[in-house]
Amino acid sequence: MVKHYEFFVTTEDEYYTTYIGDTVKAFIAESGVQNGIVSVVTAHTNCGIIVTEPLDCILSDLNVLLHRLVDDDAEYSHAHFLPTYGRTSANAYGHLRSILVGNSTTLSLVNGKACMGEAQEIVFMEFDGPQARKVFVDIIGE
Repeated sequence: MVKHYEFFVTTEDEYYTTYIGDTVKAFIAESGVQNGIVSVVTAHTNCGIIVTEPLDCILSDLNVLLHRLVDDDAEYSHAHFLPTYGRTSANAYGHLRSILVGNSTTLSLVNGKACMGEAQEIVFMEFDGPQARKVFVDIIGE
């Protein structure tokens, strides 16, 4: 059985994190799938999805680290006129941070529950907001 779901995350700032595990778990319950996998993917290239401990201090530390690794003000090749958008791009840092954290996660499902540790949560991370971001959830199994 394959079940597909979509939802939007409305971000409130340029850098924004929010927990989406409850939404994913609700889709798992609705799907009726007991054993298999769940894939969570963002449809955008300036945000990411991670599994981590749900502590604000960890997310703050991750933000500091990503800003050290990818400077907002560096000269990037991506900062040029894009005819397809009709404007100059100025968000290379968002793309690069997304590449570093990844845009998806896949979890095993056993007995209708996502296999996660007690101290784990699914987190959506925005790097070029505020935006309305689409997230796909695919649940595959029996």
